[in-house]
Amino acid sequence: MAGPGVYAVIDVGTNSVKFHVGERHEDGSWSTIVDRAEVTRLGEGIAETGDIAPAAIERTAEAIAGMAEEARGHDAAGLVAVGTMGVRSAVNSDVFVAAVRERCGVTIEVIPGPEEGRLAYLAVKAGLGAAAGSLVVFDTGGGSTQFTFGRGDTVDEQFSLDIGAVRLTAQYGLAGVLSREALDQALAAISGEFDRLDDAPSPDALVGMGGAITNMTAVMLGLAQYDPDAVQGAVLSRAEVERQIELLRTRDVAARRKIVGLQPKRADVILAGACVVHTVMDRLGRDALTVSDRGLRHGVLLERFG
Repeated sequence: MAGPGVYAVIDVGTNSVKFHVGERHEDGSWSTIVDRAEVTRLGEGIAETGDIAPAAIERTAEAIAGMAEEARGHDAAGLVAVGTMGVRSAVNSDVFVAAVRERCGVTIEVIPGPEEGRLAYLAVKAGLGAAAGSLVVFDTGGGSTQFTFGRGDTVDEQFSLDIGAVRLTAQYGLAGVLSREALDQALAAISGEFDRLDDAPSPDALVGMGGAITNMTAVMLGLAQYDPDAVQGAVLSRAEVERQIELLRTRDVAARRKIVGLQPKRADVILAGACVVHTVMDRLGRDALTVSDRGLRHGVLLERFG
């Protein structure tokens, strides 16, 4: 078990790189020093070529190097970097991992989908407390969506589906304005990709996390500046998800960037993310979900340094 001190985690995702620096106190509690994300689009073009593009490697390595430098500035006693779907699926992931190591000395651990889900579940339980009854936690990202089914602190089932906002945006033309008919066709097709949830019982509670969900929550709350404390524990209703889908469907990327609360770099992929959220709520028979601002990075921090 790690002692008191400062520790850092870098979560390298398909769409963004998330960075967390936390301080562990004598009593085992944690406080946040830094928590931010940079959209670097590591997964851009992977679906077409199978490879991470050289420009994406450069952008992402630069972001990670900056984060590692920042962690050193906070005198972090430990730093862990993990890679998820984008790194897992790329043919040339070893080239990317080597480039990052050479650039800043950080070694990225590529973690399996189920492990990603388990660590995210751990973060949710620590952040939102142990609700009674059955719980489903889902984390929707640029390259995949993870599901963890559990009850209390016990995990019953975990799986990862290769369904993410980056591919869906390209596949269904969700980056700009589209007709209601085209959107309905996209929603129907996306729903079909989640047939793994066909026999899943409706849980007592549904918790969602990931950039799409936290951005949608910031839009709902009208947050000109992101406030993790306001987002953590907020409730996103099906009606609000449908309102935002309509808002996004009728706007191009430039107009979406003007929506208060929406991270401008997410403007092209946010509609796809909202469609995934709508589909999961629909498939699991829930009219609302609780939002967790805590994610994989917090779970890694607790597991490695807690």
